[in-house]
Amino acid sequence: MPALIRTAPVIFLLLWSGGFTVAKIGIHDADPITLLALRYFCVLVLLLPLVLIVKPQFPKNRSQWLHLAIVGFLIQVVYFGTAWLAFSLGGSAGAVALITSLQPILVAVVMPYLSQEKINPAKWFGLFLGLCGAVLVITGNNGVQAVSVPVILLSVAALLAFTMATIWEKRFGSEYHPLTSNTVQYTVGFFCTLPLAALFEPMNINVTMPFVVALTYLVVCNSILAISLLLMMIRRGEATKVSALFFLVPPVSAFIAWLMLDEKMTPLAWAGMVVAVTGVWLVSRQKENQKN
Repeated sequence: MPALIRTAPVIFLLLWSGGFTVAKIGIHDADPITLLALRYFCVLVLLLPLVLIVKPQFPKNRSQWLHLAIVGFLIQVVYFGTAWLAFSLGGSAGAVALITSLQPILVAVVMPYLSQEKINPAKWFGLFLGLCGAVLVITGNNGVQAVSVPVILLSVAALLAFTMATIWEKRFGSEYHPLTSNTVQYTVGFFCTLPLAALFEPMNINVTMPFVVALTYLVVCNSILAISLLLMMIRRGEATKVSALFFLVPPVSAFIAWLMLDEKMTPLAWAGMVVAVTGVWLVSRQKENQKN
């Protein structure tokens, strides 16, 4: 599917970039882990009939099941759980995004030790520009509000979880039908978050129209479409290149808010967008004379 592979980064960015804002809307009407459990339940309700109809191939041995489950646990339980808890404790989207923007740097440091993926000086410079651009957009538009130690620790946990998931998927991931990987990983997410919500939260849910819209977006756009594209890109490309896309999440989020909500972008934010795009381009482009 060459067309899908070429357009996957753009589609992924558009779908993923709205996630932080939509999650904060949802958390306003529901406890964070309860909302995660409900989100995963809704995803499974949509996926299971399709699994019965399409009958995709599932893992054939214990190790393949384990690798799928580990990636699902790291992303769906640890990453989203800690990030949403940080929001519920008062963490701003800008502060959480700034900390998690370090993910591409960590991936670039680790991947050369686990694979033949090489990070040349141009890519390192691109990663640096991408990080600087993300920081400029966040500070230029919203600033980075003072945050508590628990919010910082939760954000760092989210950063480490997503980094580990990216590396694990690149190192051990296999090519599966999206229905297979999503069904396994969201089953893990649901059966981990539901007990946590029952034990530690009152499981309050206030059904409002904004909540329904936010839940629908989180289920369809973030959970099914964006995650499927992310896993596909990691398997088919270099983990460092895919991770570099996350530098563009703050700029794209700000740009969408400017278009749709008329939220002003400061000159510093516009400059940050240009810097971030330049950095990601440097990381993503192929060296013209490279032959391996």
